[in-house]
Amino acid sequence: MSNVVDVRPANHVRPALKLVKTQDLDRQQWLAVRRNGIGSSDAAAAVGLNPYKSPLELWMEKTGRDARLPKPDPDDDTAATYWGTLLEPLVAAQYSRRTGHRVRRVNAVLQHPDEPWMLANIDREVTGAADVQILECKTAGLNGARLWKEGVPEYVQLQVMHQLAVTGKSAADVAVLICGQELQVHRVTRDENMMQHLMQIEREFWQCVRDNRPPPPDGSESADRALRALYPRDSGSTVDFRGDFEMAAVISDLVGVRALLEEQGKREAELKQRIQERMGEASKALFEAGTVTWKRSKDNTSIDIQRLAKEHPEIVQTYTIPKAGSRRFLVNV
Repeated sequence: MSNVVDVRPANHVRPALKLVKTQDLDRQQWLAVRRNGIGSSDAAAAVGLNPYKSPLELWMEKTGRDARLPKPDPDDDTAATYWGTLLEPLVAAQYSRRTGHRVRRVNAVLQHPDEPWMLANIDREVTGAADVQILECKTAGLNGARLWKEGVPEYVQLQVMHQLAVTGKSAADVAVLICGQELQVHRVTRDENMMQHLMQIEREFWQCVRDNRPPPPDGSESADRALRALYPRDSGSTVDFRGDFEMAAVISDLVGVRALLEEQGKREAELKQRIQERMGEASKALFEAGTVTWKRSKDNTSIDIQRLAKEHPEIVQTYTIPKAGSRRFLVNV
């Protein structure tokens, strides 16, 4: 049975409910709970503003169609998520040391009191502070650090705003460890207009889940990955789009965009070659706008597979592994 989390709501806003305690849940059980709603880490993806996950891929996860999607390995120490989880307690501890605020874990999946599909997990609750109640811990490596140059990235802002909506709290601090050595602390305060807009778009996404209706693809790598997982094989049948004015416009736009890209590609190659011609044997060129390098890569070696297969077919057979085919998208107009 749900019970109320002991937090101070912002003005008249009702506090969150505890949907389920997480101490005794394994990862699969936790993921199963998350399928019952939109969590705070889902918020940006649900509204199409997550740089790593599209609404379509999120929809597949929520509708149980994600079996063919690649799954992150929680034990992969080359993944950013692995280090984010490992360093979270250290980030929280350093935040307390710098700000003087006490923090504690909330070992529960929280639920909005009026919108049961809105869920949230918060990293830490800040206690004893009048101006902030939530701590969100982040880490950013060399690639991710660029997203923090102008402050909190949009997708993280949406994550935190979702947390504030679910919990009824008024403000959160985002503590991010940049490249393992620089701790930044950013404040995100409750914005009712932004929150209502976010909730409306999330509500529309969740209706897609309820209706078993996929959201449209958005052109991202994530959407491409989702479509390939959703439709990995073709049936050999033909679908007739003749007379479909919407699809006629789509194919016309596609052909036009491809022609433009081809033209721009040729222009790019011409400009690159003009610079290469002037550089000659130089390795680097200086410009007011920056630099250009043109260097030879190191020589390497490769195996002559055809010769090996001819002279030692048994070796090739021993070390041959199957590779799944993929669908190719070809346009003939």
